[in-house]
Amino acid sequence: MGIGSTQIIALLLTGVGVGFASGLLGVGGCFIMVPVQFWALTSIGVDPTIAIRIAFGTNLAVVLPTAISGAFGHHRKKAVLWKTGIILGTSGLFGAFIGGIFAARLPGSILKIGFGLAILAGAIRMLTAKPPQIEREPIDNKLAYVLWGLPLGIVSGIIGIGGGVLMIPVMVLALRFKMHQAVGTSTALMIFASAGGILSYLFNGINVAGLPPYSIGYVNLLQWILLAGTSVPMAQVGARAAHKIPAKQLKYIFITVMIYMGLKMIGVFSWMNLPI
Repeated sequence: MGIGSTQIIALLLTGVGVGFASGLLGVGGCFIMVPVQFWALTSIGVDPTIAIRIAFGTNLAVVLPTAISGAFGHHRKKAVLWKTGIILGTSGLFGAFIGGIFAARLPGSILKIGFGLAILAGAIRMLTAKPPQIEREPIDNKLAYVLWGLPLGIVSGIIGIGGGVLMIPVMVLALRFKMHQAVGTSTALMIFASAGGILSYLFNGINVAGLPPYSIGYVNLLQWILLAGTSVPMAQVGARAAHKIPAKQLKYIFITVMIYMGLKMIGVFSWMNLPI
């Protein structure tokens, strides 16, 4: 049940794309990583339910160093509101730990569809929301940050994501962040949310039967090395690129990628027999 050269190459290339997307869009790259990880595991005979949990747990382990790298890049551009990111992230950490406990007990098919639906919902909300007519300052309310951070952390833990893909729409639409601020600050909160999720997936996957080699709980160290080794340096490249793209274009790039990966994880393309 060892991983082959085809899977290794696919994971290395995925890491490059994930790192760039993380820095560019302020997301953990879950919508890129999870489908590839799931394929790599099931193609070597790992049970689909175990495979999706490992994909989620390992994804979070990749998000942590990638988010640190991306946050540093955005900080240099003064696009990280650290107080907001730390409060959202800390409440998200607790939520993600709780979410990971739920994920360890839910069927793989539900996790996979739930992952796709969550991403699609965020994309549609960003696409349909009307921007404010006047430029307003971001909401500065610690309680609001906690009330948003905790449930989003729980969802992040259940579907194995760093939280940026869900939190950015909340920051832009509910908390009135500018797009570049939302992207930058989301990298900071992902540091905390991913840490909570990692702990939960490690703890809940200990001694589970059917894990592939090099796994600690629901975190696979081989996949982690392949993905993190390429994604961390690429996050710096993505962060620099983000500040050269106008906010409106950055938003539509974000939405397009979200819609594609959401439909892919739900299985829409498979039902239509489309090889994408």
